Amino acid sequence: MCRTVDLHQAVLARNDENALALRSYLGDRGTVAVNLLSSPGSGKTALLEQLLARAVAGGTPTAAVTADLATENDATRLARSGAPVQQILTDGLCHLEAGMLQRRLEGWLPEGTRLLFVENVGNLVCPASYDLGETLRIALASVTEGEDKPVKYPTAFGLAQLVVITKTDLADAVGFDRDAFLAGVRQVNPGVPVLETSARTGQGVDALLAHVLRCAAGEETHVPVLARQHERHTHRHGNGQGHGHPAEDGRTHVDGHTHADGHVRPGVRGPAR
Repeated sequence: MCRTVDLHQAVLARNDENALALRSYLGDRGTVAVNLLSSPGSGKTALLEQLLARAVAGGTPTAAVTADLATENDATRLARSGAPVQQILTDGLCHLEAGMLQRRLEGWLPEGTRLLFVENVGNLVCPASYDLGETLRIALASVTEGEDKPVKYPTAFGLAQLVVITKTDLADAVGFDRDAFLAGVRQVNPGVPVLETSARTGQGVDALLAHVLRCAAGEETHVPVLARQHERHTHRHGNGQGHGHPAEDGRTHVDGHTHADGHVRPGVRGPAR
């Protein structure tokens, strides 16, 4: 068991090193990365297609990378927006890692790209633990998935800097309890902004793009309480090392650390700065 934990920590530490390098690489190019996390079937791809099309129409240089275990179906769909798109096939891996993303971007990411949307593998567990060098992390949930997603997946929603509700045009038909969902979000991530969207009707898509553009322009992003707790935990250890650890409530926490710009990056483990 100890060997398994040590191996897991080694994988995460390597990812953090790659994420730092990727964040520097993107920063030097003036590119802001947006990491999108959700369950399969949340409508993430349909919403991203709308975002890309509107960004392109508005003159913002935008690109996207989408990850799946198999097929290039999502890349084909997203390319209809007119934005440059790349597909990463993970061959069974349940999440993207920073090194995988960096290898795909090198030699491909168009010069002058302002926004880079990263559509993570459909999964609310594994991807939450991996920093991809992003500036903004968004957790999405559709009204068809039920109201308890935030409390069932507290790490994914607790480390999000923005929560997006999708498929709101179906809310009444499926009996979505909006108040219960929002209460769950507040429980795991107090103060995080929440936007409601529908790719079918266009509701909230412009507001979501505007939020992303404000972040790209330097507006302060939400710092989750969970990330701050992990940062304090890292300092208490005094050894400079962050790691996933079980809390007394049984949840597995994901440590974050503060960078030179004062922001705590969700999902990052490593030496505090």
